This record gives sequence, C-alpha cells and structure tokens, in this order.
Amino acid sequence: MPQMPPDGAPAPDDGALPVASLTEVAGRPFGAYVHVPYCAARCGYCDFNTYTAADLGGALISSVGLTTFVDIAVQEIRLARGLLPTDTPALSTVFVGGGTPTLLPANDLARVLRTLAAEFGLAPDVEVTTEANPESVDPAQLEQLRAAGFTRISFGMQSDRPHVLAALDRRHTPGRVSEVMRWARKAGFDQVSLDLIYGAPGESEADWEASLRAAVALGPDHVSAYALTVEEGTKLSRRVRRGELLEPDDDLLADRYLLADDLLGAAGLTNYEISNWAREPAARCRHNLGYWHGDNWWGFGPGAHSHVGGVRWWNVRHPAEYAARLGADRSPALAREELDEDTRRVERVMLRVRLADGLDVGELDDAGRAASGELVDSGLVEAGGLEHGRIRLTRRGRLLTDTVVRALLPT
Repeated sequence: MPQMPPDGAPAPDDGALPVASLTEVAGRPFGAYVHVPYCAARCGYCDFNTYTAADLGGALISSVGLTTFVDIAVQEIRLARGLLPTDTPALSTVFVGGGTPTLLPANDLARVLRTLAAEFGLAPDVEVTTEANPESVDPAQLEQLRAAGFTRISFGMQSDRPHVLAALDRRHTPGRVSEVMRWARKAGFDQVSLDLIYGAPGESEADWEASLRAAVALGPDHVSAYALTVEEGTKLSRRVRRGELLEPDDDLLADRYLLADDLLGAAGLTNYEISNWAREPAARCRHNLGYWHGDNWWGFGPGAHSHVGGVRWWNVRHPAEYAARLGADRSPALAREELDEDTRRVERVMLRVRLADGLDVGELDDAGRAASGELVDSGLVEAGGLEHGRIRLTRRGRLLTDTVVRALLPT
C-alpha cells in the first residue's frame, strides 16, 4: 500500500478549527488545492492517492467516480467557507492536481473554479494551475480551461525517450508533448510547465541529456525535475525487491541533477527551489511557494491535506468514504495535528532552506547559528548569504540538503 499519513488526532465531524488557528487567517496568503484522484492507468512508481477504473469496480463513471466528483467537491468547498472567518483573504492561488485532473471534462473543472470564486473570491492576480498528462488533453479542452480562468498548466512529460517512458508506465509518446505545448500556447496560457523524472530503470546519461534538451527546446516557462524514488507498496518497489530492477544509485542521481542544473541554467531557467527552475520570477509556481513559506491552504478532495494557522489535517483517502461523509453533512477530514511553535520553526527551517532566497538566520537557535559557519567552511552554504543573515545553499549544498538541515537543527 502507498505510504499513509501520520495518525494524528481524530478530526471533529463538523470540521471546526481551533479559534487560535483562525486568528492567523487574515494576515497570510490563502490558497486552494483540489485533488482529483482518478487516473486512466497507474504508473509503476506512483504512490499518490489515485484510483483507476479497476480500483473502483470496473468504471470511473460510477457513484464514486468522475460523474459525481465535482458535486461532492462543491459540497466540501461550501463546508470550508462556513468554517473560515469572514476576513479570509481571496484565493491567491488554486492548484488542481491528482491523479489526472484533465480526465474531467473542462466544464467540470471550470465549475470547481467558479465555486471557489463564488465562495472565497479570487485575487486579481490569482494563479490557477491544473496538472495534465499529455495524452489527456486536446485543443478544445485547453481553450475551454483557459477561458474558464486557468492561467497555468503543468504537463507530465517525464522523459523524451520511448523506452524510459515505457519503464515509467507512461502512456504518451515523446512527440505528444510538443503538440500539447503548442495547443496550450495557442489557447493563451500565461505559464506552461513541464515535469521531468531522472534515474528511471534503463535511462542512460545520454537519455537524460536528450530529455532535457527536448524539454528546453519547447520553451517552457518552468521545469520541475525530480529524482525517481522507490516508494514502498508500488509496482516499482516490488520489482526492485524481486531483483528485476536496480534501485537508483545516489551518485548517479547526483550527476543527473547537476546535468539538469547545467542545461536548464544555460537555457535561461533559474533554480529557485531545489527541484524547480523558472524562466523569470513571475514564472515561479506561487502555489508551491505557499507550501514552502508555510502559508495557509485548504485541500479539497479524497486524501487532500490542508494547513490553516498551525493546524494540519488530511481527508479520508477513498472516494467512496469521502462522498459518504459529505453526503451525511460530515467533514471529510480524517485526522489532524496542532503544531506547537517549536515544530513550526523546525518546519520553516526544513522548507525555506530549500529555496534560492534562503532561510533567515533568525529562525535558528544558538547551535544552529554556530553550525552555519561550519557549513560555509564545508562548501554547503554561501558565505555571501550568511553575511547578510541568510542561509543559502551552494549547488553542492543542494545535493546534501538533509546534511545541512541536520546541522542547522541539532538535537
């Protein structure tokens, strides 16, 4: 089974939040994440909370599938609005992820966005993203999404090599990405992003370089590049355990990362978070920056996670239980945890150190500040940043982020 969230404490049936957490809502950016948990097929490496037709008894068009998902999600959006204070800021970002959100018809995704706008309001410069698999969209659908208010789209390219796509159980052909990029530009999307994965079984350095060069040739505004990880409970982990495939080697993954940073940088894309590059500051994913900055967001959908004012919670995972709870006028939240100030500080250190803008030294205790000088001597932290009160990782430091965090947060 995919990795499960921590146990937490049971969430109240009505979803009510502590008063102390609500007092923090007005002063911080607020975002919405919508989890569409359906896929046409399951990729062997994926441990996200997703369901195929076979998982749901033979059809996604079912009582817990595509035809009713939006009706149920709308109920949760309205529930959330009633639990938050009247001075909740308008949504600065909306991110629809999955799964494969674009398995839903464009008018269904548009309805979700209209409901969010009606209940919460959208900031004038709102960033509205949907993820999409290349094989799951067509020109008309992209035009409808853009007309509905989606400003940004992120395509799961993963690789440009057919045998690597096959190893990852991806269904699109390399040429399809060029097509969908062209369609998205014609539809008027402000920002187009590509996701890549390196370290797949059978991928050579030449394969990875070819994928990077193919990606930059398409002119994306943003690229995310992630090392393949073997998650327990996935098809990939079972094949590794049986000895059919080798687990990715850490040194190989480091080399792949450095090659990505070289080629993406040469193409005018600047690294702003360890695994993310943008053509200009305006092309950075503001929704994800909200996560890394510890802002507030509400996650809608089965298994979605939320954070408001130091309270973090997660919904029930299965679409049937999600639907049943909302149908009974109950919150779909399964469990939650209230973060004390020390835990929140630790998380700020862990997340903000990943950003090119760096971490404020003021977040560190005496031992962490003392360690920061040693990290400069070790070549993991920039000396210039530290002189201005910031912890900024060097390129080598990006490869050893866990080492840096352990030094900054000594037990």
